[in-house]
Amino acid sequence: MTVKNQLKTAILLAVLTALFLWIGSLFGKAGFIFALIFVGFMNFGSYWFSDKIVLWMYRAKEAKQSEYSNLYKIVKEVAKSSNLPVPKVYIVPSSSSNAFATGRSPKHAVVACTEGVLKLLNEEELKGVIAHEFAHIKNRDILISTIAGTIAGVISYIGVMARWSAVFGGRDDDRGNNLISLLILGIITPLVATLIQLAISRSREYIADETGARTVKNGNALADALEKIDKNISINPMRIGNQATAHLFISNPFRGQAFLNFFMTHPSTKSRVERLRAMKF
Repeated sequence: MTVKNQLKTAILLAVLTALFLWIGSLFGKAGFIFALIFVGFMNFGSYWFSDKIVLWMYRAKEAKQSEYSNLYKIVKEVAKSSNLPVPKVYIVPSSSSNAFATGRSPKHAVVACTEGVLKLLNEEELKGVIAHEFAHIKNRDILISTIAGTIAGVISYIGVMARWSAVFGGRDDDRGNNLISLLILGIITPLVATLIQLAISRSREYIADETGARTVKNGNALADALEKIDKNISINPMRIGNQATAHLFISNPFRGQAFLNFFMTHPSTKSRVERLRAMKF
């Protein structure tokens, strides 16, 4: 299943890149390069400093080993099983149950857990969650999401310019045709780019689920953890941060779900749990 999802990610990135290049061919070279540099700078700046930005946003503090000895024990065990360096461990001061990983590489990785998830899960379930986060680190998902975000960001930026052109463009004889073209470029293509970006995010979650479960040789523990976390979020959503960072967490930390699967940052908990419980070791 991992190979299938890796292939899906590659295809989606290729489609997103093709859409990006096609849009680029419609614009003058200078404007397109400006959009690429501007959005690329913003996204890769975020990638380079992602750990500091996200940890600050969620008021996370580095966990003291003396206070969180069991969490450190689990992290070290999973690090050894994953053949990765032991990352920094942070605690998010929230009663909502969740966890995330960030950092630009395995050597600069951070694993963060909320206070709520530490209270909610038993040791095996927490180990499954930590293994899922290590899978994101191992699979370089921060880099992949940054690449997808950069391409989708440029397309969205160009879409904004196209919408402004449609509103304030010239009034020549071809204005009707130009208006339709600009509206398509300004509305439909950014939507398609966003849908592809979200599909990549969901695909990476499936991969992290499977990789994490195989690391600890236990799919049921992670499945149990996901069900508990999902139920907890429905009654106790995160009250800090914002939706733009939802893809980083093991489960969307905010109240409510998108009305269609296409607009979700994560696969449904039901589908994830079914896949995990069907795994053989």
